Amino acid sequence: MLYRNQSGSTESRCRKIRHTIVEMSYAAKSAHLGSSLSCVEILDAMVATSNLRPDTVHSPTRDRIVVSKGHAAMAYYAVLHAWGMIEDRHIEVYLSNGTSLWGHVTRTGDVPAIDFSTGSLGHGLGYATGLALGQRLRRHSGRVFCLLSDGECDEGSVWEAALFAGHHKLSNLTAVVDYNKIQSIGTTAEVLDLEPFGAKWSSFRWDVKGCDGHDSDALTSSLMVTDAPKIVLADTVKGKGIARIENTVASHYRPATGDDRKEFE
Repeated sequence: MLYRNQSGSTESRCRKIRHTIVEMSYAAKSAHLGSSLSCVEILDAMVATSNLRPDTVHSPTRDRIVVSKGHAAMAYYAVLHAWGMIEDRHIEVYLSNGTSLWGHVTRTGDVPAIDFSTGSLGHGLGYATGLALGQRLRRHSGRVFCLLSDGECDEGSVWEAALFAGHHKLSNLTAVVDYNKIQSIGTTAEVLDLEPFGAKWSSFRWDVKGCDGHDSDALTSSLMVTDAPKIVLADTVKGKGIARIENTVASHYRPATGDDRKEFE
């Protein structure tokens, strides 16, 4: 069931991460399967690009990752597990009584790689912006990465943080939107159209990049530092990796089934 292996190809590692997510969801009967599967490559690329590693988790100057899309907790837990920063014993009791791994990303002493508890959408970018400013004021070289969902960009607090970061030219801040174009009750176009999405960020003085959110090489290239805060609009597929649930609203709520597990046999 479980994997902790940074060796081999990135594609192989991401498939193993998806397998872990499915097993976690199946065992815990946990929702947000589709939301977790869509951002695997994004989170893996963030960790790969950062200096967050088992031997740096306690360093005050290390890079930080904020998963504002906190309901995709299974994805972040599985990625940290693959990179050796969450133990098997925690993954195996995900969402059980007494667990350190809750259904939304939760900071606990057991997992020092997690910097911030998230899940109340729209708050993560503000926190990441504060971290980036703090790193600058302390003259630390650490970068800050933030994962946003497209649906949470309906929240005004996202744009307040974006305005602040652009004004202060926080070039050590990089955010990625998991742009799967489906939120909890429908498509983003139906619920609250975000377009022209890139132009909005550009007007807030962010460097804007677009890429295939399942192309690890393209993601890694997009995460390079520029002279302004950067936003990567990563086109993704909700439920990626399980054909029967891809691009469906239902995948936001359903847990993994026995048939989903067979996809990884």
